[in-house]
Amino acid sequence: MILLASRYLIWVFALFMLMSWDQATAEELSLKEIATGVYVHQGVHQLPNQHNRGEIANIGFIIGEHCIAVIDSGGSPYQGFALKQQIGKHSQIPICYVINTHVHPDHIYGNLAFKAVGVSFVGHHKLTQAMALRAPFYREKAHSELGFALSPEHFVPPDQPVKDTLELDLGGRTLRVTAHPTAHTDNDLSIFDTQTETLWLGDLLFMGHVPVVDGSLNGWLSEIEKLRKIGAKQVVPGHGPVVAAWPLALMGEENYLKRLQTEIRAAIKAGKTIEQAMNEIGQSMRPDWQLFDDFHKRNIATAFAELEWEDD
Repeated sequence: MILLASRYLIWVFALFMLMSWDQATAEELSLKEIATGVYVHQGVHQLPNQHNRGEIANIGFIIGEHCIAVIDSGGSPYQGFALKQQIGKHSQIPICYVINTHVHPDHIYGNLAFKAVGVSFVGHHKLTQAMALRAPFYREKAHSELGFALSPEHFVPPDQPVKDTLELDLGGRTLRVTAHPTAHTDNDLSIFDTQTETLWLGDLLFMGHVPVVDGSLNGWLSEIEKLRKIGAKQVVPGHGPVVAAWPLALMGEENYLKRLQTEIRAAIKAGKTIEQAMNEIGQSMRPDWQLFDDFHKRNIATAFAELEWEDD
């Protein structure tokens, strides 16, 4: 009896702490209305850790006349609940869509907070497989590095997979969702709000934070050529500030990726090893990007493995 009572008290205390933490987070979750009915929370340029709980990406929502679309749910279950609470403060219109721009943890870990009757999850047609493959590793890292536990239920796959384009009607407002070929990842989505001409690119665009290649260097550069033709008034990157200078906003990222491509091809032609390439290529670009030392060598390794086979 004493043991049961103790367990009950521990459960009540844990629930109280979680509710208190969620409320505090909701109050601290800054939002900016960048266009009518378009809200963005800008993440920080940091590595995910127990202090920031992986809450480092740009997330937000768009309000229509009949329903609301969430664009990326956050880097922790707590941030997902905080975002949901903030949405409720801005509108009583129901949430009908949660759109995941890609599989990376800082964009999907808040999904479970929005799972409810009437809410549809939208993602690239390859997102379900990507979630399934990465979930065991992500769960281990969340526990060891971020300080919280994830269950399989936190990985909510899309029930509306996108293979090409999909139009979502929010009531007086249409979102055009596009599935891209392999670029930043093999499951990237972009979202274009036709009413305000606001383009959400997820991690197809990095501002300030060094780009991260987890898909195809060549594919990403090819997608950049297509993206710059979109007539957007402003763009929400996956990391960094919202920008109105479009398509000029692509220039820094494109220059970085092109230089990787050029120098890695030259290294391969010269018979250099991947280790030599990782130590030599692109070092002068360090001052241009935050978190350069954390991701640049990884980018070289990923791109080297791709480019060394392109002539075969």
